Amino acid sequence: MIRLVRRPQPSRAWAWATPLLAVALTVLAGGLMFALLGKDPVAAIRTIFLDPLFNPQYAAYARPQLLVKAGPLILIAVGLALGFRAGVWNIGAEGQYILGALCGAGAGLALYPMEAWFLFPLMVVAGALGGWAWAMIPAILKTRFNTNEILVSLLLVYVAENLLASMAVGLLRNPEGGGFPGSRNLSQWDAAANRELVAGTGLHWGVVAALIAVIMAYVLLHRHITGVHLRLAGSAPRAARFAGVDPNRLVILCLGLSGALAGLAGIFEVTGPAGQISIDFNTGYGFTAIIVAFLGRLHPVGILLAGLLMALTYIGGELASFTLGIPVAAIQAFQGMLLFFLLGVDILTHYRPVAGRDPGRVAGT
Repeated sequence: MIRLVRRPQPSRAWAWATPLLAVALTVLAGGLMFALLGKDPVAAIRTIFLDPLFNPQYAAYARPQLLVKAGPLILIAVGLALGFRAGVWNIGAEGQYILGALCGAGAGLALYPMEAWFLFPLMVVAGALGGWAWAMIPAILKTRFNTNEILVSLLLVYVAENLLASMAVGLLRNPEGGGFPGSRNLSQWDAAANRELVAGTGLHWGVVAALIAVIMAYVLLHRHITGVHLRLAGSAPRAARFAGVDPNRLVILCLGLSGALAGLAGIFEVTGPAGQISIDFNTGYGFTAIIVAFLGRLHPVGILLAGLLMALTYIGGELASFTLGIPVAAIQAFQGMLLFFLLGVDILTHYRPVAGRDPGRVAGT
């Protein structure tokens, strides 16, 4: 028989090998799923991972979209990773993403049709504050009443979705839209548009913000005392308290940062790729970013690479659905397999498989 024995220290080699193994297992399991659906598994995997980058027929459109999709995923995942490292579990980034979009768009639309240089920066600040304020609800409840931040932040996502629907047909609805739900098109308003900085690349201010967030998170974690406190609180909470780390301060800090970054992702999306507040504005970036954070091993550089990979599955999945007729639900299941296998094989980081019987059981202890 094979049993698992806890390692004295987590294996650094397995910590970095498990994402690669998880991707390989996802490809194998996904290929089997596609085959059961009657699709060519080789063609499906090639379409998802290779065609968007190397097929001339699709690459001209797909390559710029890689940065467009990766930007919000990386931005949100960096904020989540800071909290996850400290044992602060923000599962409601989707709601903070929505509130960032609503607050940022609302600040801009309140001044429509003003054309001023400060309008877009004002919307960005409002978006960040909106996400931060929404994250402060579970933070304050956690620090004052010891509630579970997982449940509170998650349930607030549904509140945010209802606020989004209400705003799309109410306060933020385009008065010139003929009664249809949705706000004015912000991407067509020069002062509020988040356009490409380099034509044909997909690079916009949201992508720039994501890259800055990666750099700043790396500095915070590896070159600042706060990073030491975050890692210590996550790995040894009792030792962190003896070292003078205030757990409530970390909860406020981690939830605030992750909420603000999610809010930034929301405002950059609504002023750019999405273009307007609509009932179906949110596309699950806040939840997918959880996969990105863990796939990147909660490391800023790993998150950057994982965000690009997950963005590739978004683009390739849409392409596979269009060209091969693969159901959208199957593509979503394929993306979910990444987290499933990652969490499954991650056990090898802390445990090693050993053949033979447990000596304790043999001895009757």
